[in-house]
Amino acid sequence: MATNFRILSHRKRNNLHLKLTGDFDGSSAYELINKLEANCGSVVRIFIHTGSLKTIYPFGQKVFQNKLSVPSSEVSKLIFTGENGDKISPEKDRSL
Repeated sequence: MATNFRILSHRKRNNLHLKLTGDFDGSSAYELINKLEANCGSVVRIFIHTGSLKTIYPFGQKVFQNKLSVPSSEVSKLIFTGENGDKISPEKDRSL
């Protein structure tokens, strides 16, 4: 994992907010995947705030998009915010 990558999380009502900071590489992608898979069934929405990411490595981006195994019915819960959200969010037309 990138040594400066962190996921800061807090719940607000039935929503989970995840603020990603630092560099997003392959290990960081797996850390985010594990967090999402562990929490997706227990919340209404998960906000993934990407504005504090410094670097998104292509390998991290691909790992996240290809290895995320959240059921397709749950993908709509994932809301990516910030300037980097569109870079790491799963493709809309791809089945997970």
